Amino acid sequence: MTYIIYFDESNKLDQPGIDYSYYGVLGMEENVAEVIRTYLTELNNELNSSSEMHFVDYTQDTNFEKYFKALNFILSQPIQLNIFIVNKQEAEQLTSEMAVSMEQLRELFYVKITERLFYGMTRDLSPGEFIKIVIDENSEYDKIELESKIIEQMNAHSAYRKKAYKVVEARQKSSENDLLLQMIDVLMGIVVFILEKQHKAFELQRTNITLDVKCDLIYRVLIEENNLDIFHDKVTLYRWEGKVEKAKQVEFSQFTGDFIMSKAKYDVLELAKLAQMRLEYLNSGTKVYREKMGYKRQLRKLFGYLDELDGKGRNSYYK
Repeated sequence: MTYIIYFDESNKLDQPGIDYSYYGVLGMEENVAEVIRTYLTELNNELNSSSEMHFVDYTQDTNFEKYFKALNFILSQPIQLNIFIVNKQEAEQLTSEMAVSMEQLRELFYVKITERLFYGMTRDLSPGEFIKIVIDENSEYDKIELESKIIEQMNAHSAYRKKAYKVVEARQKSSENDLLLQMIDVLMGIVVFILEKQHKAFELQRTNITLDVKCDLIYRVLIEENNLDIFHDKVTLYRWEGKVEKAKQVEFSQFTGDFIMSKAKYDVLELAKLAQMRLEYLNSGTKVYREKMGYKRQLRKLFGYLDELDGKGRNSYYK
């Protein structure tokens, strides 16, 4: 059997204006990866879509159906997402104490954190299992020879801890050519959005369409069947604060409740407004409701609300 791991990062340590940096790995058996890839390819063909999926690019809900169905499918598969969270302020303090630059510290973290994440995902694999690692393409990884270091470190761990798995390949790949790299980007984007409580920014700025459609997508994925429990089960978080030697594991469920409550409260108010609008403009089309509600790039959000007012599920249109 072969196990495959996809690696990506969000918010680099030397990037200005951030509080935390995130490193993530998405793992699954290679046959599961092929099932997911086949589904996503067929979904793109069905929707006649050629665009890549990246959470940062989700600024309108034109592609809601694509993201919604892709996320629902991958969550139904036996996957695991591990994310390592690094406190930037603590990292900056460490650079002063060690007399190194943030860039140099990042190089040290790349090896240690990826090793920690990969080992946390592979320690329960069966003896003799092969591992392939796919890294989102980045020229900075070439400078530090990240691929060869990961292979060496991981195989050393396997031998020392008598796990008997073997990393046979680690290579960079463009997300343009790998649908699973796109999916780890979207999954990490959702987790980071919730961890950083970006829905609070939307509470303060209701006219921000990008935050609106992101909140809507995340919420509708989480409320679909048992996806919330699945997310809690499949996402493992480790937080490095710099004050203690060992990274602390934190539960994702600590953060999802606040997001869901905030979004549900907002939806109640929007549904009430839309219900009143339908009484005032009887038998009007969605164009009228969209204009009156001020939904410029939120047509699929409107569809969800209309279905709910009609006694259907919020996502019934796409199911």
